[in-house]
Amino acid sequence: MSSIEIATWSFPILLLMIFIRIPIGLSMSLCGVVGAFFVYGSVAPVLNQLKQVTYGTFSNYSLSVIPLFLLMGQLAALGGLSQALFKAAQAWVGHRKGGVAMAAIAACAGFGSICGSSLATAATMGQVALPELKKAGYSGGLSTACLAAGGTLGILIPPSVVLVIYAILTEQNIAKLFLAAFVPGVLAALGYALVVAVYVRVFPKSAGTLPPMPLAQRWVATTKVWPVLLIFLAVVGGIYSGTFTPTEGAAVGAFGTGLAAWFAGGLTRKTLANAVYSTAIATGMIFMIVLGAALYNSFLALSQLPQELAVYVGTLSLSPWVLLVVILITYLFLGCVMDSLSMILLTVPIIFPMVMALDFGLTPEETAIWFGILVLIVVEVGLITPPVGMNLFVINNLAKGIPIVHTYRSITPFVISDLVRTIILAAFPVVTLFVLRF
Repeated sequence: MSSIEIATWSFPILLLMIFIRIPIGLSMSLCGVVGAFFVYGSVAPVLNQLKQVTYGTFSNYSLSVIPLFLLMGQLAALGGLSQALFKAAQAWVGHRKGGVAMAAIAACAGFGSICGSSLATAATMGQVALPELKKAGYSGGLSTACLAAGGTLGILIPPSVVLVIYAILTEQNIAKLFLAAFVPGVLAALGYALVVAVYVRVFPKSAGTLPPMPLAQRWVATTKVWPVLLIFLAVVGGIYSGTFTPTEGAAVGAFGTGLAAWFAGGLTRKTLANAVYSTAIATGMIFMIVLGAALYNSFLALSQLPQELAVYVGTLSLSPWVLLVVILITYLFLGCVMDSLSMILLTVPIIFPMVMALDFGLTPEETAIWFGILVLIVVEVGLITPPVGMNLFVINNLAKGIPIVHTYRSITPFVISDLVRTIILAAFPVVTLFVLRF
């Protein structure tokens, strides 16, 4: 059996291992190590490769940004910033039909700008908003669906852990990816708000209303979210302007959220220790997946499968747009059974060379950034797509007593909104790229 055939068979085997609930990091590690053994035919070069890949992966300075962004989310929750964001949004739109759900989405967008993790955004905002949605008379399905969808803004609105991983894998500029993700992130939040507005009119009994809040109280609530805006501008603005590197920006953001939590009274020795511990657990989980992907991708590179696929795609007479549609549909299906980070780490090293061989009328850098945003969006759709939409399970676990089938039913219009946005951004790359041309 040739090395390319070995690599081709490894992919369905990997999916089978994931399907039977073997941890994704371990599955990719096993496929990578065993596959390399079959290609080399002996153990010594495999052990040497294992040593080199492990050191090469974890000596990457750019990876240090991940625990810092995760720590930002932990400290932001301690500082009550999630609750402040929700209260401020609720003060302005809570009295309108569907306003509390829209406020929850807006708060998710705000929290995502200082978090970078979808699951953390969904879990944090779920704890804050679910009781308020229930108090305002919202149905269980709409409450959980809007929060699950809003949670995806955590990886779409910069800073984003997934975008950092994509940038490392494809050797792209993190600051430019962050900037390019901003407009699609805003469009996502507006799309979700529009879905809520339509939903509560089609199903009037699914949402209640609150009495309007006096204007003075609205401004008081709004002033409490200034740390979020300041931290976001410092991190993203500082990174893009070149004032500091992404890692330095993440450190500044973590320090800023820590100060905000301390002034708010939420940061003590005990809560800081818990925040660091939770960050360490999440980082360890992510890094295990990163190592597994590095071993598997090293095996694929050894087999020459990605290179052969890129050459084969270049010989096809199909339109690049047709191939792009096929790739995005494949991502949508994978999103139904895999988590976002694993999907990025597993597929980008294989698919990215194929995409870069296609001609979309863009420069190589523009193609890489535009494709990265499209991948991020379809990965985000996977987080709210049954049966394995991770955000759905996170929110449903917080919403005791609400059957998950209700969440599945109510999430459908949000998924449709995502698909429409994906089509727009794929058909008109300028929507994503125009901010990079100023």
